[in-house]
Amino acid sequence: MIRLSWPGPDAAVLRERARALLLAPGRAVLGIAGAPASGKSTLTAQLALELETEHPGRVVVVGMDAFHLGHRVLERRGLTAVKGAPHTFDARGYVALLQRVRAGTETVYAPEFHREIEDSLAHVVEIGPEVGLVITEGNYLLLPDPPWDAVRPLLDEAWFVHLEDGERRRRMIRRHESFGHSPEDARARTDGNDEPNAVLVNRAVGRVDVLVEVTV
Repeated sequence: MIRLSWPGPDAAVLRERARALLLAPGRAVLGIAGAPASGKSTLTAQLALELETEHPGRVVVVGMDAFHLGHRVLERRGLTAVKGAPHTFDARGYVALLQRVRAGTETVYAPEFHREIEDSLAHVVEIGPEVGLVITEGNYLLLPDPPWDAVRPLLDEAWFVHLEDGERRRRMIRRHESFGHSPEDARARTDGNDEPNAVLVNRAVGRVDVLVEVTV
C-alpha cells in the first residue's frame, strides 16, 4: 500500500495510475472506497473528467450507491432509518454487474443513484465495448464479509479515500442539511447511522493498493 495526498501535487500521481489502467490492454476496473463524506465521489468525478477529456468515450463511472434497495422496499421492511447500511444494498446485484463489466464483450447498462430523489434510475449508464476503464466508487467495496467480499477480486486496483473524522462528520451533517433536514435531524442521522457505517468501512483499509489522504 502506498500513501498519497489529494488534492495537491500527488493528484498527478493518482491521475497517472488511473491513466495506466485505462491504457493497458483490455478493460480495467478501478475501485475507490471510503467512509461517507470522505471525498471519494469528488475524487472519482475529477479523475473521470480529466481522463475522459483526454480519451473521449473510454471512461465510465459506476456508483455502488445505484444499488441501494428502492425506497419503497426499505419502507416495507422498516429500514428507512438505516438507509446506507450494508444490508440496505443489493450487493449481489452489484457484484453481478461488475462481473459483466469485467467480461467486456457486450454493452452493459448500469443504474445511477440520484440523491435528489433518494432513488436510482435503471439502465442509464452505458458501458460499451470501447470503454477501457470503469471507475466504481462506494463505501463497501472492501468489506471482507459476504456478499461484499466478492467485490475486491473484481478490481484491478483499490483506492481508499480517508478524511480526518471530525471534518468528515461536519461534511456529512452539512450534506444532510442541504437536502432539507434540520441541524438536529442532520446530526442525529450522522451519529445514528453514518458514523457506525464509517467505523465499519475504515476497518477495511488494509485491503487497498493506494491510501489517499484528503487534505482539508
